[in-house]
Amino acid sequence: MFAIVVFPGSNCDHDCYHVVKHVIGRPARFIWHKETRFGKDIKVVVLPGGFSHGDYLRAGALARFSPIIKAVTEFANDGGLVIGICNGFQILLESGLLPGAMLRNRALKFICKDVFVKVTNAGKTPFTSKYSDGSVLRIPIAHAEGNFYADRGTIDGIQSNNQILFTYCDKDGNATDSANPNGALHNIAGISNQTGNVLGMMPHPERASEGILGNSDGRLLFESIVQHIEGA
Repeated sequence: MFAIVVFPGSNCDHDCYHVVKHVIGRPARFIWHKETRFGKDIKVVVLPGGFSHGDYLRAGALARFSPIIKAVTEFANDGGLVIGICNGFQILLESGLLPGAMLRNRALKFICKDVFVKVTNAGKTPFTSKYSDGSVLRIPIAHAEGNFYADRGTIDGIQSNNQILFTYCDKDGNATDSANPNGALHNIAGISNQTGNVLGMMPHPERASEGILGNSDGRLLFESIVQHIEGA
């Protein structure tokens, strides 16, 4: 059901596999980036975090040319669910499956820590339907290029189309500048495409999906996907 694409330099692929296979109990398989198609049983494609191709040139820029990206694009255009996490988000931007671009963090440093994000438009997306609108989640980030940027017209478009699904905030849900870890415009932490079947997010929900690890705030994202697919 879930295909997890592996690029040279991916390092969160096994985390995603573990959550899908062993936490929410759904079939999952790894797909090497040089593959050219997905099986008909695949309902969700995951582009995991990491440093694809060493993040040379620009994060996600080389992975965009991997053979599997054509299949990901076709899958998304046919309405399949695609989620890109961290480096996966960067790849979706570079591939044109999501609007905007990712800049270096404003502090020009790699950031690895827990942050708070607020869920918006929860009931209108297959990725967040099990959350309540306005829910505040504590989820880890780990990136050097998480500073989301787009021109004014693009920002206006994603706002009017309700494509912003996650925003950085403080523990009370306020989208302040001090709660913005990387300088992203409008505190944007995650967006969808216009049709709502492609999600890119910088925080790592797969690292916050088990109580034994001290945090399960990200688990409902995966359960939302399953609910959408299975109609439960």
